[in-house]
Amino acid sequence: MTNKTKKKHTTTSTTTYDDVNNDNIWSSLIHKGTPTTFTTIALFAFLIRFLVALYPYSGLGNPPKFGDFEAQRHWMEITINLPIREWYRNGTNNDLSYWGLDYPPLTAYQSWIHGVLLRRFHPSSVSLFSSRGHESYLGKQLMRWTVISSDALIFFPAVLYFIIAHYNQPSRSRKTDIAWHITMLLLNPCLILIDHGHFQYNCISLGFTIAAVAAILSGKDLVGSVLYCLALNHKQMSTYFAPAFFGHLLGKCLRREHPVLEVSKLGFVVLGTFAAVWWPYLYSTNSFLEVLSRLAPFERGIFEDYVANFWCATSILIKWKRLFTTGPLKLISFSATIISCFPSMVQQIKSPSNKGFLYALLNSSLSFYLFSFQVHEKSILLPLLPATMLALEEPFIFKWFMKFAMLSMFPLICRDGLIVPYFALLALFILVLNTPGQRRVKENNNYVYNYLGTTTIRLILFCSLILHIVYLTMQAPKKYPFLFEAMIMNLCFSQFVIVTIGCNVKQWMLNKNVKLDEIEKKHI
Repeated sequence: MTNKTKKKHTTTSTTTYDDVNNDNIWSSLIHKGTPTTFTTIALFAFLIRFLVALYPYSGLGNPPKFGDFEAQRHWMEITINLPIREWYRNGTNNDLSYWGLDYPPLTAYQSWIHGVLLRRFHPSSVSLFSSRGHESYLGKQLMRWTVISSDALIFFPAVLYFIIAHYNQPSRSRKTDIAWHITMLLLNPCLILIDHGHFQYNCISLGFTIAAVAAILSGKDLVGSVLYCLALNHKQMSTYFAPAFFGHLLGKCLRREHPVLEVSKLGFVVLGTFAAVWWPYLYSTNSFLEVLSRLAPFERGIFEDYVANFWCATSILIKWKRLFTTGPLKLISFSATIISCFPSMVQQIKSPSNKGFLYALLNSSLSFYLFSFQVHEKSILLPLLPATMLALEEPFIFKWFMKFAMLSMFPLICRDGLIVPYFALLALFILVLNTPGQRRVKENNNYVYNYLGTTTIRLILFCSLILHIVYLTMQAPKKYPFLFEAMIMNLCFSQFVIVTIGCNVKQWMLNKNVKLDEIEKKHI
């Protein structure tokens, strides 16, 4: 047999093997009942969303600026009534001091699409000027439907894609594991409370992110890059995941036959995606900078309200806003963020792996949440996504993180009048978390569990319960009106730091495990 014939034969065999392997994946998932399971859980998840949507939203009956609900509605009003070049420009018809657009262009396009829908069924809810502060039953229902439809079109399919990509070995998991993991992803109580209670569209950017992760796990790096760029262009907070994507993709490229070519391909795809999204604003440098300046509201300060990150937690002792102006604070927070996420990124450049990539996503997003500039309570949704993707591998970290993520949002949820949905979703989460038959990983093998110890864990949970009760039943002293918020934030911050350290250690331990496996194989 000639070399040419051998090469042809090898190529054909490889293709056949890949096709058969993909067929096995799909047939295994179908045999396990994944499509039926996913559909059943999805319908239940939609029901939960509908029930939460019956409750109040952010800023209801609270003029003059109301809240996030009014901000989203106002962006629809602006985008369907003004030319595209005026969406980010201050003017007579677009007062940027009243909920001016401060998200990337993809959010603006999404607002335009939803605005067209509202104008079709309820024109007065998006009419220019006269619709400011619009509150009506039909308007609320239509707005709620836009979020639910975004879930249905983007987030839910992305979760299914991730499940298929993640469970790509037919014999790897049991049906109950897959069903449990789907449930945790679709019934994330924090995401439901923020998107369908408070009112936002995090399901879109998080949906693009989870689809990007799924694509990369499936070996489709270029597709994953496009999807992640869409997430970045919907909400700039998706930058929280950038070090993980950069480190993992660069690490993979450096191990291929033509690394420079592979990196160039990714670069062209990223630039092309950004150019396509930003095209209406690339006609001049001034227009581009006009939009870009809206995406970094540094004038708001290093943090707002009470958020469970480093700057807010330490502000009790160090008055950052008094000691430093915005310029130095930007540099300090930027440096702290890069330093904290650097080890995780380096690990993926050195030893890229699918499991390491998921840990890197969690560690990177936690670093940004803890140390970056202008973090909101709602930003906890970003590290929660990879924590949920790792729920089966790290069940203790997942449940521990979720409980304190919810607690960190509790003051915000109370202001929005969503106390009943909060406790209902928390109870549902605990119920599903302890579903009989789910495969368990022993908690005493977990770094965070071992560090805290059983007694400490019980004490922390007791403190969490007491803070819930105190916040609902007692009034803070007049001298310290935000005392309870500060206590909640500091407790949550301490737990987030422990999770961050534990997950960074776990990510670097992956290298050690790989080396041990290689040594064992050599001995065999």
